[in-house]
Amino acid sequence: MNDKFRTPLKDAIGLGSAKQGLHHFVVQRITAVALLLLVPWFVWTVLRLLHLDAAGAHALVAQPCNAVLLFAFVVAVFWHAQLGLQVVIEDYVHARGMLFVLQLAVKFLCFLGGAACALAILKIALGR
Repeated sequence: MNDKFRTPLKDAIGLGSAKQGLHHFVVQRITAVALLLLVPWFVWTVLRLLHLDAAGAHALVAQPCNAVLLFAFVVAVFWHAQLGLQVVIEDYVHARGMLFVLQLAVKFLCFLGGAACALAILKIALGR
């Protein structure tokens, strides 16, 4: 068929959906802003933990405010990491099978890491 009759839609078919781009962009920016606010608190807390023994560190993390902020930090870090790695994989991996496997692996590992951290925080905060 003659290429001069080819429409832009024909060129775009099969390249994926454009429905989630804005949502992905907005969520990535929200998690970045959350991290901008939480990282200074996290660094300050880690510096305080360096001077404490195990019981003192446990008590510091078990404080409700610190436990909630640490939980928020973990959620923001793993969510932001998953979104960022997703973009990198989409940009540089072109084989459909490998793209699917890597996307699934990143989502699973980020969920697993976040769940493990959340469980540890809950165990400390609840004293179990």
